[in-house]
Amino acid sequence: MIPFQIDPAGWAHGATRVASPNFDARPPGVEVDLLVVHNMSLPPGQFGGPAIAAFFTNTLDHDSHPFFEQIRGVRVSAHFLIRRNGEVVQFVSCDARAWHAGLSEFFGRERCNDFSLGVELEGADDVPFDAAQYRALGQLIAALMARYPIKAIAGHADIAPHRKTDPGPCFDWLALQQACRLPGRYFPYQAGMPDAAAASDADPGASRQP
Repeated sequence: MIPFQIDPAGWAHGATRVASPNFDARPPGVEVDLLVVHNMSLPPGQFGGPAIAAFFTNTLDHDSHPFFEQIRGVRVSAHFLIRRNGEVVQFVSCDARAWHAGLSEFFGRERCNDFSLGVELEGADDVPFDAAQYRALGQLIAALMARYPIKAIAGHADIAPHRKTDPGPCFDWLALQQACRLPGRYFPYQAGMPDAAAASDADPGASRQP
């Protein structure tokens, strides 16, 4: 049983909904076929507070921490945030274009925001992620693949290698593969990724070759 279900408007039942104004329409006819994994913490290295949601909804008190002055006026979002305890928050409908990838390229395709979904994990490059986050991400990916023709999962650093480093060296791609039980071909930037155990029985995209 998939604990998340994507409704016809692109919202995930089972996730907490906090609507962000930072989105726009995808180009007509573009399929959503890429999922991008990020990490984020505000202030950097601090977890559990309300700052990420406030940042994505343009309500952050920029005077409440010295770092926040550096992001004053920045307008960004992601479709989802997975907190350290595995709670999933959705900010933008999956049918809309969230502003998460920035200047980016996926195997020659530029403007990854046009055709991707962005998932932020509450974390930092140098801090291991919690098992609850991998479980929630695997469950979310299963629900998304039941609705959208996702062909690949990449890190932000993979599609913007000269600008970004997340989800960072502490992100365990094998743990994610095990959580979502997908073949290695869904992880094109992870060299030598093996086929997941029982992937042929659990692969929701088996009929959609990348």
